[in-house]
Amino acid sequence: MLNTLQESGYQVEVLSHARAILDVDFPQVEEELTAVLKDFKIPVKELIAGGGGEAKGTQRLRNALADKSWPKFHFHVERKINGKVLESQSHEVDHVREMEAGRVALEIEWNNKDPFFDRDLENYKRLHADGAISVGIIITRGTSLHENMREIVGRFLDDNDIGSLDDLTQWGYEPTSRQKSAIRTLIDRKKDPLSFRDAFCRKFVADKFGEATTHWRKLEDRIHRGVGNPCPLLLIGLPDSIVDFS
Repeated sequence: MLNTLQESGYQVEVLSHARAILDVDFPQVEEELTAVLKDFKIPVKELIAGGGGEAKGTQRLRNALADKSWPKFHFHVERKINGKVLESQSHEVDHVREMEAGRVALEIEWNNKDPFFDRDLENYKRLHADGAISVGIIITRGTSLHENMREIVGRFLDDNDIGSLDDLTQWGYEPTSRQKSAIRTLIDRKKDPLSFRDAFCRKFVADKFGEATTHWRKLEDRIHRGVGNPCPLLLIGLPDSIVDFS
């Protein structure tokens, strides 16, 4: 499953017979996901730039999926007895591929708080139990991308001769007073002071891509606890090779 992506460093895990379901009923899914992800890149400067809203790289990924007929989808499920509605639930999924055999749902968790995994997996479980989807897919930061983020940020600083917070202004990074104070504390402490480079990398990565955000290990933790079971699942981890330094 997704061998081309795995050869490029992507992590892929398939659970609860999702491989057989996708191979037999939804053969286009592997082709479409490979086409969207095999050349996917995020310029390193986009990892540094601040601002609200969704990351530009994630937006491009969403647009590429939408172009492949994976639009946002709203599910509305009602349970009735003798015409009386006993329960009504709505579920919104960011990307759904509808085919003759059914539907495949997909969520991208690039950098949310990790409880979003619980939400996605429980939604998939309910939708699968109701016959609304056949397979659920989650794309998130893979192990290499998450664990090597300090090295990625450090390389960006080195490549662009950045030695102070002022040097970062042109790249769209606007630190808060708290962040400035934390970086200065790491630099000025008497015991084991850090260089600006190391202090910035430590604070920036902890704040923006910390352990409590969505990444592969946090997703695996949920899977091992059985969250979302028995919905068939395809999990995809984005590798550090998607970061573009050019």
